[in-house]
Amino acid sequence: MKTKLVLLGVLLLATGLRSFAQSYHTSETGPNVITTAVPFVSIVPDARGGAMGDCGVASEADVFSMNYNPAKYSFLKEEFAAGLGYSPWLRQLAPDMNLGYLVLARKLNSESAIAGSLRYFSCGDIQFTDATGGDQGTYSPNEFAVDVTYSRMLTDYLSGAVAGRFIFSNLTQGIGEGSNPGWSVAADIGVYYKRPVEWFRDMDADFAWGISISNLGSKVSYKSINDHRDFIPTTLRFGPSLKLELDEYNTLSFMVEGSKLLVPSPQVKGGMMVDGQLVDTVIGMSNEVSVMTGLIHSFYDAPGYALDEDNMLQYIGRGYEELCEYNVGVGVEYWYNNVFAVRGGYFNETARKGNRKYFALGAALRYNVFGLDVAYLVPIGAVRGTSPLENTLRFNLTYNLGGGN
Repeated sequence: MKTKLVLLGVLLLATGLRSFAQSYHTSETGPNVITTAVPFVSIVPDARGGAMGDCGVASEADVFSMNYNPAKYSFLKEEFAAGLGYSPWLRQLAPDMNLGYLVLARKLNSESAIAGSLRYFSCGDIQFTDATGGDQGTYSPNEFAVDVTYSRMLTDYLSGAVAGRFIFSNLTQGIGEGSNPGWSVAADIGVYYKRPVEWFRDMDADFAWGISISNLGSKVSYKSINDHRDFIPTTLRFGPSLKLELDEYNTLSFMVEGSKLLVPSPQVKGGMMVDGQLVDTVIGMSNEVSVMTGLIHSFYDAPGYALDEDNMLQYIGRGYEELCEYNVGVGVEYWYNNVFAVRGGYFNETARKGNRKYFALGAALRYNVFGLDVAYLVPIGAVRGTSPLENTLRFNLTYNLGGGN
């Protein structure tokens, strides 16, 4: 029976790959990538989720649940937990860029919990120049986000949470006329469902699912005159997970997660033949809309056109492009005696929307109340040495007081 269950988990992973991780042929059509301000709030800060294909909306609760689904904190086993994360980021582009993450979580009682986190992103030392190339000095642009959440059980198996977040982005360092730091106030909402299931005759199991919307908040501007403001990366996450208690010492978990940016798709500009005449054409809905309007539009505003090598518009289908805006991650986690874990995962983004594709590997070690997690990212489809995500590492230290893993 246990062999069959392992095969079931493998089938779950394979189904996710076949159904969602398909990128289309792009030799004749160019990308149409959705961009936002403050993308650092979308970077996965923890080694556990990073090692499982960026999955975390329905995985077991831990101190880093804030990044994926704060509703999981109600299921936290520990009375108090603290986590510290560090990742040297995009070292192929900048040798001193890094992300730091600190999070604290506290169970108030058996039904509720609170948590708070600080995310700090450093762009390293950058030499600024003016329009003529004149040296304006070397600065260290940085960004940070501070958030708090309250999570509560709604039923015996369902929890919900709301979170508030303040985002500050000082990329321009005040250099340039009218240049100011950007900031935003945002919120997260999430629900998480978990319960034991009797699907297997000789094995305990837990099934869970989660849904969250993160970074739903005001636009960002880096100018004193706010003639243009950019969306922040409002993100929808959803997916299920299954944990199998193989025996007294061994557990195996599988998860599949979908995600989508809830911001408008960019318009596409290019040539089109109309009545035998070449006409410059703009396809798509305007992005100059409110945050809530943009969220609603994000589900049906894909232009459905792409540019070929001659900068001509080619129809690819609006429904097809909307599907391209959904990313997928699949992950697996094995624990031995709640002391040692190994993890693996895969993340896929279609070529039209950014082409991030990578495998991830990781491990964890727990000793008493302390834990160490590491993760390593392996890009796919890029020539060695050319992907900015190559050699990405994540490190976490955790401290758990009370309860158990």
